[in-house]
Amino acid sequence: MKFLKKFIKWLAIILGLLILTLYITDTDYLIKAVRTVYLKGHTTAYIEDTNQFDNRVIENGTPEPWPNHKNYNAVKETEILNKINAANGTIAYVIIKNDSIWFENYYDGFNENSQTNSFSMAKSYVSGLMGKAIQQGYIKSLNQPVCDFLPEFCDGLAANLKVGDLSSMASGTNWDEKYYSPLSITTRAYFDDDLAKVANSLKVVAEPGKAFKYASGDTQMLAMVIEKATGKKLYDYLTESFWKPLGSENQSLWQVDSDTHDLVKAYCCIASNAKDFARFGKLYKDHGKWHGKQILDSAFVAKSITPRFKASPEYGYGWWMRELNGKHFFMMRGHLGQYVIVEPEDNVIIVRLGHSKGNSNSVGAFTDDISVYITEAYKMLEK
Repeated sequence: MKFLKKFIKWLAIILGLLILTLYITDTDYLIKAVRTVYLKGHTTAYIEDTNQFDNRVIENGTPEPWPNHKNYNAVKETEILNKINAANGTIAYVIIKNDSIWFENYYDGFNENSQTNSFSMAKSYVSGLMGKAIQQGYIKSLNQPVCDFLPEFCDGLAANLKVGDLSSMASGTNWDEKYYSPLSITTRAYFDDDLAKVANSLKVVAEPGKAFKYASGDTQMLAMVIEKATGKKLYDYLTESFWKPLGSENQSLWQVDSDTHDLVKAYCCIASNAKDFARFGKLYKDHGKWHGKQILDSAFVAKSITPRFKASPEYGYGWWMRELNGKHFFMMRGHLGQYVIVEPEDNVIIVRLGHSKGNSNSVGAFTDDISVYITEAYKMLEK
């Protein structure tokens, strides 16, 4: 019994010292990381982690359900699609043809209304909100200096940083995109309760606007710019600009850093479902129009889905691009394989949500699963 008491005493002392050290070294965000992710058996964020954090509601208005195609669910998944869905933990797979649901299926206990984390698909929404802010005159143009909104970025190379550089991932900052390192700034941003402090600590170390470098911090800074320019919380701006006008069937949630600071995790973390996510793909497919009304400037949409840099043909302004089988796709992409994939010429939208993108921890690179989800969808459509 004496040994047990002594053991517990020393364990408490060690834990206390460890926690004190975390606070002294400003790494106390790891306490939240352990509690919300690591102790739950995950090595990184996961699609059902929304309820582990503070959230804000993105309200929906009058729902506009997608119509079912005349050939709705007439064809089943291919054998290859079934295999990759099982291997990668797909929870939703939807094919929309001519603005109608051609195929949909949900797996692993999830359904059409299940809310799961979009991760970096949120970046496309934030870029769209930038376009909306320009359209409404809150931001002058893509070339307006970030310094006009964020005084921490007014000196040295940072003085050359433009709003459009944040949307096109060309800020030149020292952000390090690492999802599996507990000490990376990416991990800190996910768990820290003061995201503005994290973003404002970034340094511009390369000339902005010259080259693409995938960095979630760019989108976080962009969100701060938009909030400063509009005077609106980003979750409210998304509600009024897109979520309600596009007839979303369900309200959504957007994670914030804390109730105290109330800043959205702009680079990620909108929790919704496949068919409501697909609406944003349709908006861009239709050049910013919804039911004939110009919701988003068509010239901005066209620029968004066109590569900014010849050396990086895969990225525009908040959207990814991919050539496959002689077709041109643009897409929203998120960590662990969240996708809204659009082929405008064929009027096809493919949505896949799930637990994994396969055996790859690569960042900012196309993984093999994307080609499979596209290829198998077209095989189904051809039957």
